[in-house]
Amino acid sequence: MAMADDRHTALTRSGLNLIQQAISIFDADLRLAVVNRPYQAMFDLPDELTRPGATFEDTIRYLVRRGEYGPQAYPEAAVRERVEQARTFQPHYMERKRPDGRWISVEGAPLSQGGWVAVYTDITQIKRQEQLLRARSEELSELALDHAERLAAANRALASTNAALEEAKRILTESEARTRQVTAMVPAHIAHMDRDYRYTFSNNQLFAVFPGVAADIVGQTAECVLGRDTFDRIRPHMDRAFAGQPQVFEITHPPSGRRIRIALTPDQAGRGAYILSTDVTAEVQAREALTHAAKRAVAAQVTSGMAHDFGNLLTIILGLQGRLARAGLAPEQAEDVQATLAAARRGVTLLDGIAALTGRREYHPQPVDLGAALDELAAMTQPTLGMNIRLATRAEGLPGRIMLDPGALQDALLNLVLNARDAMQGAGRITVEARPAGRWLEIAVSDTGPGFSPEALTRATEPFYSTKGSQGTGLGLPMVYDQIKLAGGTLRLSNTGHGAQVTIRLPLRAARPHLVLLAEDDDAIRTHIREMLTAQGHSVIEAASVAEARGLTDLPGLTLILSDLQLGDGSGTELLGLGLPGILMTALPPGDARRSGLDCPVLTKPFDDIELAAAMARTDD
Repeated sequence: MAMADDRHTALTRSGLNLIQQAISIFDADLRLAVVNRPYQAMFDLPDELTRPGATFEDTIRYLVRRGEYGPQAYPEAAVRERVEQARTFQPHYMERKRPDGRWISVEGAPLSQGGWVAVYTDITQIKRQEQLLRARSEELSELALDHAERLAAANRALASTNAALEEAKRILTESEARTRQVTAMVPAHIAHMDRDYRYTFSNNQLFAVFPGVAADIVGQTAECVLGRDTFDRIRPHMDRAFAGQPQVFEITHPPSGRRIRIALTPDQAGRGAYILSTDVTAEVQAREALTHAAKRAVAAQVTSGMAHDFGNLLTIILGLQGRLARAGLAPEQAEDVQATLAAARRGVTLLDGIAALTGRREYHPQPVDLGAALDELAAMTQPTLGMNIRLATRAEGLPGRIMLDPGALQDALLNLVLNARDAMQGAGRITVEARPAGRWLEIAVSDTGPGFSPEALTRATEPFYSTKGSQGTGLGLPMVYDQIKLAGGTLRLSNTGHGAQVTIRLPLRAARPHLVLLAEDDDAIRTHIREMLTAQGHSVIEAASVAEARGLTDLPGLTLILSDLQLGDGSGTELLGLGLPGILMTALPPGDARRSGLDCPVLTKPFDDIELAAAMARTDD
């Protein structure tokens, strides 16, 4: 495709060179896009002013200084005036006499994509004929007629040439439009940046890669568009690309947390570099998850075979040592028994951690008041932190309820708080802060301890890696990592300069409060389910039969139907064809034919609030 486009461009350029008129095309940034050879010859321009990318301002300045527009009392003012006229380009036709006495006509037309095409024609011979006709119209009537005929012929030739020029302009315009359309359809940002770090071209897709930036960026600097933090990460690579070295690298966009891959290709004219930016967040997360899963699989293979036998041995050890502890031993022997019991119990804890690390887990989101959940975390953990460690929690700028798995999140935060406690060795401050970060919920756990070592920053999420020596299992952060990845989030370790920080990012999804029509013919079950729904922030309207429920389905604001599959006067499926999302409940086992083929979530009685919240979350997708 690229070779075909190059041949097409070469053929177009060759065709333009065969035209006698001078042609120039400048783009919307007042930079030269296309010229033919007669353009350079007519104005005797140096090569650098006929190369693509030459500025209109430099060309005008050269012509003004050479006297193309006659004597100018203020040359720079004349340059500025013509540049400003070009910025608001209007179709025009004019004729002017050049300093060497020759006449040219200038015809300009704007292009739909921005910029313009100008055609310059030498009309000196026509002007001379007109002057001759005026001076000797009576004496040379026959000669005037002859010249008139020649002039008519010249006009016809000019009209033919102009038609060819129009066709060439049309082809160029369509080619440019095609190129812009194709680049705009690419799910990536394609751009050109000059050596002043200013965008000279963009396919207007930057906002799709870097959320929050403007769509129209041409003419602006990268620092202005992306922000100083992101620009500082990109600038060293841009400098190497300007020096002629192609670059491919990845950065994390701080405001959105997206992982961006950027490819830089130096342009052949040395004016800057072409940029291709793509969002590879999903790819990177999948790659990290696969790597971590592989490590977990190795850990599982190494440990699962021993876990069963080890568990049996611990059971025997605990039983025997418990019997000895009750046998009234001497104090010294009793201490040995208690030490053995403590070691065995620690082995049990290690087995539980291995089971949690290698076992199958599921993610159960439900509406959570995160501020209240953090308060609960603080109340639960403060007694274990000691007198000299303060725990502070903050949740700011968040919706009232967020879709999260409260158990998994509490486990993860508890692990991080206890890790921070151990790192500070009995004194300091731990802070848990939750805030929105674009489409993410960001929870940062910070401490005033010594911070992570360089090795820990890269290996802390590996199973069985620990900085606590014999006191650590190396399973805490790996379990946190797994829980966060299961929820579709990310985990980042860093040092703040006055301690360590672990930042969790989870998809920010506000819980949608529903007005639920609850259809259940058992009063006790209906009361129990109503209490679960209201505890999750939903409003409830109750019905004890299909007929009663049908009379309530047109209530304004109703958003969900939750019905028993088998009601006394019919089936709950009769309520699901009314245009509202629905969930069915039944005590029938999953393999029963009466619940097969149902096109909605089905809850098996009895169910808990987590299962109910998960089913309702599926109706919001």
